[in-house]
Amino acid sequence: YAPVIFISAKTGQRVDKLWETIVKVHEQAGRRLTTGVFNDMLSEAIAMNPTPQDKGRHLKIYYGTQVSSYPPTFALFVNDKELSHFSYERYLENQVRKNFGFEGTPIRFFLRNKKGEDR
Repeated sequence: YAPVIFISAKTGQRVDKLWETIVKVHEQAGRRLTTGVFNDMLSEAIAMNPTPQDKGRHLKIYYGTQVSSYPPTFALFVNDKELSHFSYERYLENQVRKNFGFEGTPIRFFLRNKKGEDR
């Protein structure tokens, strides 16, 4: 997820490009998404690739929201976080990058059981 910049320490070639990239990545890392926009993307991602299941039980993602920046961190409220698989979280991360950018910054997801249904 990190951009690659080829520079020369000896000649200083493309160092200005490095600073442009640093500023761009910093702006992307501080970006905030509204809950509605994020949930629209989440619905589309789930429609394209359904959530995983275990022993006939499907992971249900009720909604998600961005809880912080630097790095962008998202909380997903689900029926049972034990049904999640790392590959599906990676899929969601790729969908967030595809739709909103966040180039050069890590994206974190936290799954939380919906209140009243904690296990």
